[in-house]
Amino acid sequence: MGVTILPDLGTEILIPVCAVIGIAFSLLQWAIVSKVKVSPTPANTGTVGGKNGYSDYLIEEEEGLNDHNVVLKCAEIQNAISEGATSFLFTEYQYVGVFMVVFAILIFVFLGSVEGFSTKSQPCTFDPFKMCKPALATAAFSTVSFVLGAITSVVSGFLGMKIATYANARTTLEARKGVGKAFIVAFRSGAVMGFLLAANGLLVLYIIINLFKLYYGDDWAGLFESITGYGLGGSSMALFGRVGGGIYTKAADVGADLVGKVERNIPEDDPRNPAVIADNVGDNVGDIAGMGSDLFGSYAESSCAALVVASISSFGINHEFTAMLYPLIISSVGIIVCLITTLFATDFFEIKAVKDIEPSLKRQLIISTVLMTIGIAIVSWVALPSSFTIFNFGTQKVVKNWQLFLCVAVGLWAGLIIGFVTEYYTSNAYSPVQDVADSCRTGAATNVIFGLALGYKSVIIPIFAIAISIFVSFTFAAMYGVAVAALGMLSTIATGLAIDAYGPISDNAGGIAEMAGMSHRIRERTDALDAAGNTTAAIGKGFAIGSAALVSLALFGAFVSRAAIVTVDVLTPKVFIGLIVGAMLPYWFSAMTMKSVGSAALKMVEEVRRQFNTIPGLMEGTAKPDYATCVKISTDASIKEMIPPGALVMLTPLIVGIFFGVETLSGVLAGALVSGVQIAISASNTGGAWDNAKKYIEAGASEHAISLGPKGSDPHKAAVIGDTIGDPLKDTSGPSLNILIKLMAVESLVFAPFFATHGGLLFKIWN
Repeated sequence: MGVTILPDLGTEILIPVCAVIGIAFSLLQWAIVSKVKVSPTPANTGTVGGKNGYSDYLIEEEEGLNDHNVVLKCAEIQNAISEGATSFLFTEYQYVGVFMVVFAILIFVFLGSVEGFSTKSQPCTFDPFKMCKPALATAAFSTVSFVLGAITSVVSGFLGMKIATYANARTTLEARKGVGKAFIVAFRSGAVMGFLLAANGLLVLYIIINLFKLYYGDDWAGLFESITGYGLGGSSMALFGRVGGGIYTKAADVGADLVGKVERNIPEDDPRNPAVIADNVGDNVGDIAGMGSDLFGSYAESSCAALVVASISSFGINHEFTAMLYPLIISSVGIIVCLITTLFATDFFEIKAVKDIEPSLKRQLIISTVLMTIGIAIVSWVALPSSFTIFNFGTQKVVKNWQLFLCVAVGLWAGLIIGFVTEYYTSNAYSPVQDVADSCRTGAATNVIFGLALGYKSVIIPIFAIAISIFVSFTFAAMYGVAVAALGMLSTIATGLAIDAYGPISDNAGGIAEMAGMSHRIRERTDALDAAGNTTAAIGKGFAIGSAALVSLALFGAFVSRAAIVTVDVLTPKVFIGLIVGAMLPYWFSAMTMKSVGSAALKMVEEVRRQFNTIPGLMEGTAKPDYATCVKISTDASIKEMIPPGALVMLTPLIVGIFFGVETLSGVLAGALVSGVQIAISASNTGGAWDNAKKYIEAGASEHAISLGPKGSDPHKAAVIGDTIGDPLKDTSGPSLNILIKLMAVESLVFAPFFATHGGLLFKIWN
């Protein structure tokens, strides 16, 4: 085996330095955003000019537009949204905190009992002639890394939400100066979240590895096995964040839309609508906090899966530190690449018109992918020996460094393909969404039929992209190849998250403009930002689902290796029953989450109707609605309803592993992976298409769209109904499914030693 060009000391400096640069860059973006004041100041005098100048004259000095009342109103609404989001997340985290403690105890007890809580050294799992640290140590360290992963995930989500609620009113106020200014504020704020999350995830993981190494010394297999808890912690918090936040946001959204738009014929985000604050809070807790935790979980798990496989390959056996940390070096380079990419949106190109917004966001994806390909090539050349061996189900496979480069690159480009296919099916610039909008002529039923067909069709190309990347990466470097392909897809996570967080921030900005009574032209600008944001959110979900498929396969491989299963034979009844039950789980989970949104929305609709019927002067705008009650309905429903789906996902691997054993569990994981990916892609694309079909009719930007409109027409009402059905699909069930498939796989991996030793009780009794 050769040596690496990059010395170990270089690795020890490179990773933390890149992480610190990422954090510093996000703080710089935050400082720039905070220059936009949300307090009434005298009219600007244009002293500091420049492209992103903060003292330009307002483009329109219309009546009352530079009025202090507008700014004060924006600040007041921003406060209400921020308080609502913060109080919900604190309530959610109290419940999740209890779960975290209980689950941490479970991990310790289950893994400690593998060797009967013995503190003596044990023969190594993969090399019985060597002595390794006791199982009790793995139990203790896995528990610590689980808690650290959970905390990092929660902090990632919370910081994202804080940044988004800080930026929403600032985006609205900048929209008075033009669409370009508003875009830059929203995008910079998204970048704050993207870079903080990518850098924090990397830094915490790097610190944990170095701290654990003090105890484990040369036992790298034990060290990286205990690190898997980090991914489990990250994803378990993401599950509750995604499901809880998704139920919250959609209960409010459906309630606000059905009563406000369809029954009362008032615009979206009208301040007379009692559910409007809850709806805007929901964007932050579901789309921002949930998405942040979700992508952090994917990142942590793909790193853990790659490290576990590498630790039992030549990297781990020969203690090659730089090659071992290849996954972390990719992520470090990714932060620098994303930093350069971000400058293209904020500094190198100026957005002058509405039509420039979507191309600018798409350019981010292309630039980051191209630059990252070069970055991966350099990293593979300097951080890997020219030839090495990778563990492949009991044998060692010889791999060259260029093959590993291709594994990462194929994942990276598959991500881009999935992103663009998602955009084609969900953007109203292309025919699929325009066809869905056209079907609204004959009512809601045809709209629903067209939308469902679009969703199912949109699965085809992403699945081929995932299949090809799995085939290429597995052929070259076995399960390690699949894990680094997933990391390749997530290597540009900072840019992906910036684009993704931009959507809800723009959505909130539009809501604030409407509630503050700003002019029609400003609402048009925020709507244009929001429509682009809708598509980018769909692209973000595509990335999350694609990477989840690769991550769960890599974790599945690590689990099979750790549980010492030589082959997973579908023809054995033990495996097949697992396969068929696993394929059913995403449907059961989706049923739970959809029904939760439905029942919460039911309460919301009744409450909004009650207020319209009983509060005198509400429709006339002379009385204020009771926003707090609607916020409370959403909060209570989501906290209560997130527990059963969460329990289903967390308990399934434990029950199957303990009672049916590792072979049945491997079947369950494969089944859930295969069916979950399909449902997740079709659900999120169907929902995204319905949403943008409605926006297409509302914007009236083409003759075709004008013939279907205006707002309030029959085709528009049919489009609103489609959008409402799509809401729980695209923002609750769809995005939560990718966590289901990853979480079950990483949980099985963490508990693999226990299942392998004590699992399969029913079959033992049977025999």
